[in-house]
Amino acid sequence: MNNKSFIMLAASLVSGLVLSFGATPMAAAQSAATNIVVGADTTFPPFETETNGEVTGFDIDMIKAIAKAEDMTVTLKTLPFNGIIPSLQAGSIDAAVAGITIKTSRMQNVDFSDAYYKSGLSVLVKKDSGIKGFDDLKGHVVATKKATSSVDYLTSHGFAPDYVKQFQSIDAAYQALETGGADAVIFDNPVNVNFKAGHDNVETVGPLLTGEFYGIAISKQKPELVEKINAGLAKIKQNGEYQKLFEKYFGGDTSGVVKEVQKPASVAISG
Repeated sequence: MNNKSFIMLAASLVSGLVLSFGATPMAAAQSAATNIVVGADTTFPPFETETNGEVTGFDIDMIKAIAKAEDMTVTLKTLPFNGIIPSLQAGSIDAAVAGITIKTSRMQNVDFSDAYYKSGLSVLVKKDSGIKGFDDLKGHVVATKKATSSVDYLTSHGFAPDYVKQFQSIDAAYQALETGGADAVIFDNPVNVNFKAGHDNVETVGPLLTGEFYGIAISKQKPELVEKINAGLAKIKQNGEYQKLFEKYFGGDTSGVVKEVQKPASVAISG
C-alpha cells in the first residue's frame, strides 16, 4: 500500500468513526422513550369507561399526559378491578389506573404514586326510600363493587354478608338499586354523583363516610417507574393539564383536586 492509499484509508476510517459517534446520541434519544403497559378497569366512570372499544376517562387522559411528560408511551390493558393487583404482582402490567384507593394492605403488594384525587364513600338511594344516611341502612341490602374499599367499610361496620351484594361492575350495582334488588349503593362519591346526574329518581344522602385518596398503582418490580410517574404528575399539575381534566370530566368541580404532594404513606387508609 502506497502512502496516498494509506492516507485515504485513514481518512475514511476517521470519517466513519465520527459518523458513528455522532449518531450515538441520536440513536439513544430515539430509544429513550419507554412503553408502559397500564391496566384499567373500564367500569368506573367518569374515571374509566369503554364505548365501542374505545377506553376513555379522567384516569386515562391523566396517565397518557403523565407518560408524555416523561417521554413514555402507554399501552392499555383492560381487566376486572380484582385482577389488577395480581396482574401487577405477576408483572403482566407495569401500572394501573382504576380510581384505586391507597390502602395499607395494598401497599404491601404494590407501590403507589403520589395521590392524585381526593374522594370518599357516599350512600346512594331511591328518592322515596326514606333512608337519610348510613345509620338507616341496618336491615337493608346494600350493593357495591367487588374488592373495593366500600366492601371493607361495610364489613368493618358489622354488615352481614347476606346484606351486602357485591358485583363485578358498579353499573350492575346501580341496576340492582333501580330494579329493587338492593336498597342502597355505597361507593366512591364522584361515581355516585356521576350516576345521579343522569337519573332523576336517585339521590345521595348523609355526609361522606370516608376521606380517601386515589393513586396510580405500580409494580414493585419497577421502582424507577414510581419516580417517573410522580415527576410526570408534578409536571401536568404545573402546566395546567391536570386542572383541565376536572373541567372536562367533573364540570369544573374541583373538590377532588390534590394541590399539595401527598405521599402514599401519609394518606393510606387501613384495610
